[in-house]
Parts: sequence; C-alpha cells; structure tokens
Amino acid sequence: MFIYLRVLKESFNFAINALKNNKLRTFLSLLGVTIGIFSIIAVLAAVDSLKKEIDDSISSLDNSTIIVMRFSFGPSDIPRWKRQQFPDVSYDEYEYISRYMPDTEAASFSLNVPSTSIKHEENSVSNVEIGAVTYEYYDIEALKIAEGRFFNESESNSGTPVIILGDEIAKTLFPSTIALGKKVRLYGRKFVVIGVLKKEGSGLFGGSKDTAVFFPVNMARKIFGDNNKSTFPQIIVKPESGIDNAGYIALLKQKIRMARGLKPDDIDNFFVNRLEGFKDIIDGITGTMNGIGWVISAFSLLVGGFGIANIMFVSVKERTNLIGIQKSLGAKNKFILFQFLFEAVILSVIGGLIGLILVFMVSIFASTFTGDFNFVLSPWNMFIGTAISAIIGLIAGIIPAISASKLDPVEAIRTGM
Repeated sequence: MFIYLRVLKESFNFAINALKNNKLRTFLSLLGVTIGIFSIIAVLAAVDSLKKEIDDSISSLDNSTIIVMRFSFGPSDIPRWKRQQFPDVSYDEYEYISRYMPDTEAASFSLNVPSTSIKHEENSVSNVEIGAVTYEYYDIEALKIAEGRFFNESESNSGTPVIILGDEIAKTLFPSTIALGKKVRLYGRKFVVIGVLKKEGSGLFGGSKDTAVFFPVNMARKIFGDNNKSTFPQIIVKPESGIDNAGYIALLKQKIRMARGLKPDDIDNFFVNRLEGFKDIIDGITGTMNGIGWVISAFSLLVGGFGIANIMFVSVKERTNLIGIQKSLGAKNKFILFQFLFEAVILSVIGGLIGLILVFMVSIFASTFTGDFNFVLSPWNMFIGTAISAIIGLIAGIIPAISASKLDPVEAIRTGM
C-alpha cells in the first residue's frame, strides 16, 4: 500500500512540474479535456436544471392528474384535419364525470380565456393570466391562500363575480391597503376580491400564480359564452390514490363516449392526457438533449485524450535517463508503469477540474441574469466529470506508461546521456 502511495505522490509531483516547466505545452494538451468536460457537465447541468424547473412548475399537480380536452399533449396517429373537427369538452360532460365517474377524488372544469388587464382605481396590471375554474380546482391544484378564501360550490355554480388574486397582482393593485373586500375590474365587469394566494415565485415559462387570478368558470361562460373561438375548455380529473390508472382511464373514456353517444366503431373524438405522460415527453426531450451533448463532447474528449497521450510520450522521452536509473536501482516495471499512469490521470483530472470550475462560474453567472431560474450543478454531475477525466487519463496514458515500463535500463541510461 505504501509503495502505491509513494508512486502516487511522485506522479503528482511530476505532473505539477510538467505544469510549471512547460506551461503552454501542458495547457494546450489539457485544453481538449477541459473543453470536453465543460461541454458534458454544462449540458448535464442545463438539462437537470430544466427538468427541475419543469417538475417544480407542475409539482402542485399530482402525476396521476388527467386532463380531458380536444387537444393532445403529444403526437397522435389521428390526422390533423380530423382532430380539428373534434368538439370541445362541455360543462355538461364535466358534471356527468363528477356525478358518475367512480374512484374520482375531484373533477374541475376550466376555461382557457385570453389574458387581460385588471384595474383598481388608478392602479392596473396588464397581461394577467386568468384561471376560470370550478371550485374543485382548489383541491386539485393544492392552492395556498395567504389571505381570505377560495370561492365555494355555490359561488362556483352561480358564477358569482368573486376573484382570488396572485401575490404580485394584489401588491400592485393594493400597495398600501388590504385587498380583501375591494373591487377590481376586468373584462368590463366588477369582481369582489375574496382571497390572495401565497407568494410562489416565477415559473420556467412565466406561468407563476403570483401574476394570475382565479374566478368562477361560470362567470367566464357568461362573458364569453360556450362557443367562443378565443377560448377552449378542459376537464381536469384527479383519481383517488392507489387505484389502477390504466383501468380508470379506460372507464373514463367509456363514460365520455357514452355521454357523446359515440358508436362502437367511432374513434374517440377527445384526448385523455396524463401529466405522467407529459413528463415522459419531457424526459424524452431532455434525454435527446443529453445524447446530443455527449456526442458533441466526445469529440473534444477524443482530442483531449490525444493531447494527454502526446504530453506523456514527451514526458517519457524527457525522463528516459531517469527511468534507466530507477530500473538499475531495482525499480520494477510495475512501479514505472503506475508512475506514468498516475501522472496521466492526475494531468487529465486537473484539466477536468478546470472544466468543472468553468461550469460552476457560468452557472452562477447564468443564474444571476435569468431571475428565478437556477442552474443546478449537482455533486453527481461533478463526480461524473471527475470520473470521466480520470478515465480519459487512464486510457490516454496506458500506451506511454507501458512503453516506459519496458525500457531496457542500460539502453535508457545511454539514450538519456
């Protein structure tokens, strides 16, 4: 054990001396490894950050949540022209599902309506995201109320003009007063504020609830009607936990087909989208991004490997005399082999660490200028970077190390003189 520690120490000293004595040559040789590790870890960190932000954006919704509408989250085998003929889901279908679909924890009807401006006296906010939903949405989305309450079943069914404001909206409209009980105007109608949501922070695509408002969907139906082309409805369904999702979805499709009077040979003229399926699509996209990053980075690592091999061949040539002396004093081939192999690994790891430091600096810089989007440089990614560096050094240094270990001591001393 001590002999290997000694070899490791000597190899480390040789590597540091190579950096000191031949700065430019060593820098150019390590540049490939540095760029390769930087590319790989930067891609991994960016993809991890993207996945984390997406997961956080939909974390309030359970993965088992189902969204029924005329559009599909992913690709479909149904021709586009036929999909365009699909009818929108209706409020009556939402009531049918709520009443007759077993094993359902909650079902909500939502109407996607255009964003608008919201005003209170002289204060206003433009491009406000509108959530026109039924009262069950509060439980499905697990909304958190800071002040007041969410609208109840009676207010939801009657379309009472009440509204819940996001944190940022409330602070902008009511900078010095309490929002509860005050009236705001949007879509030419007055709404009474009955609740304010807790501060959430910005989402990846700007979809934070801090800049959103919620009011009863039946109020939106009064404003826009049920056949307005600028809106499209959806039914959000949350099954009870622990049930068979595949069986639940099959039964849900059957119920909707019955409600629409579809014949057995008719195709489904609606889509049942799962959030879990949406996450699978995101995972597929990020997986492809990872693969592309690895392929691009592999070329840099290949160049870096040749650079390490080159500097090790030069190192063997420069220390031929020293190798001969070591072997004449009893150093075994294994000792010489490990000495150069460790040196190659150490040099490669140094290049990799430089790449990791660059990624760390870029991640801090990027996080500073992208607001609430944080780039994640995880310990696992740092380990991957270091491990890849060591493997590149091991592969690149094996041939020079073997050539050094097989040198004849007499010839080595004579050649080095």
